[in-house]
Amino acid sequence: MARILVANKFYYPRGGDCIYTIDLVGLLQSHGHDVAVFAMQHPETLQTPWNKYFPEEVKFGMGVSSFKAVMRPFGTADVIQKFNALLDDFKPDIVHLNNIHSQLSPVIAELAHSRGIKVFWTLHDYKLLCPRYDCLQNGTICEQCLDNLHNVVKYKCLKHSYIASSIAYLEARKWNRDRLEKCTDQFIAPSQFMLGKMKSGGFSSSKITQLYHFVDKKKYVNVDYNKEDYYCYVGRLSSEKGVTTLIEAANQLPYKLKIVGDGPLKDELAAKVNKDAPIDFLGFKSWEEVKTIVSKARFIVVPSEWYEVLGLVIIEAECVGTPILGARIGAIPELIEENVNGMYFESRNVSDLSGKITEMFNASFDYQTIAERAQRKLSAETYYEHLIKVYGL
Repeated sequence: MARILVANKFYYPRGGDCIYTIDLVGLLQSHGHDVAVFAMQHPETLQTPWNKYFPEEVKFGMGVSSFKAVMRPFGTADVIQKFNALLDDFKPDIVHLNNIHSQLSPVIAELAHSRGIKVFWTLHDYKLLCPRYDCLQNGTICEQCLDNLHNVVKYKCLKHSYIASSIAYLEARKWNRDRLEKCTDQFIAPSQFMLGKMKSGGFSSSKITQLYHFVDKKKYVNVDYNKEDYYCYVGRLSSEKGVTTLIEAANQLPYKLKIVGDGPLKDELAAKVNKDAPIDFLGFKSWEEVKTIVSKARFIVVPSEWYEVLGLVIIEAECVGTPILGARIGAIPELIEENVNGMYFESRNVSDLSGKITEMFNASFDYQTIAERAQRKLSAETYYEHLIKVYGL
């Protein structure tokens, strides 16, 4: 069996890329592969036999927090030394990269490639196309860096700072498309939308494979389909997620909304809630708590205002039989069949969202069929079969 090294800058259940990475390690191990992990040190990092190879944590604050943090995106000596030591010890046949920019950097792709190790890279954001990573400029969709990377400096896209934006520009110049294609055997796009954007950014079609994420069926056992009279939002409370638009719509309606998650806009969003509006902020919840809340909801809302790469929360909701009301943006429409497992609305449109919330409460859905179809489509076994073909094994 192939020896596979999986890399992600964080290795604890922090967000979608981290959860995918953890699940991927488990999936590969369940099929008999020897798997090592490379990540950054962090107080919550999961313990593995490979933690001694993890470079120390760096933090990016407002502006430039430290020289080490500024230099890490370009490939620093500590990362190079630690990764080389891991390659020497583990001797992988394959390196599978995930979210590595900034804290680890693509230098690890070049190190693996230089040894003749196959390199595969699952994409979790638009960092290879947009120095900001999210294709947003002052909160609105922007693709100007596809034509000219210097726009990130021109518009001070990172932290409204010339310094931070200039660092991002230099990072993008160093890790340019040609350089990344040379050291990566295949990029794995989790959606057709991401595949299309990579092609628009000049990446070769022959270098990109589209493969939806998978689900671990064990996470979705003992789910009933008895819904209660509320809808919910699950995710980060930040501007690109569209939660402000959701609050504005929910303020106009009598339906109970549960908001699960935390983030920089928490206090600001809470202040926007009308006094008598039935909106509850539940804060951060564990997976088991989230599963219960989502499975009992009539539906979830995904009001994103950026190009969602896929949408882990959509997958999770469908797998417990809960329909989706999703913004028509990014990859979200790929996961929703209108009036079968959900509906769409126009991103950023409060009136359209408000109307569709009412429609969703009045609609009928076959919750068990939604769950069964999603679990079948996103089966871990099917994913593994496709991934092994991508690996060339």
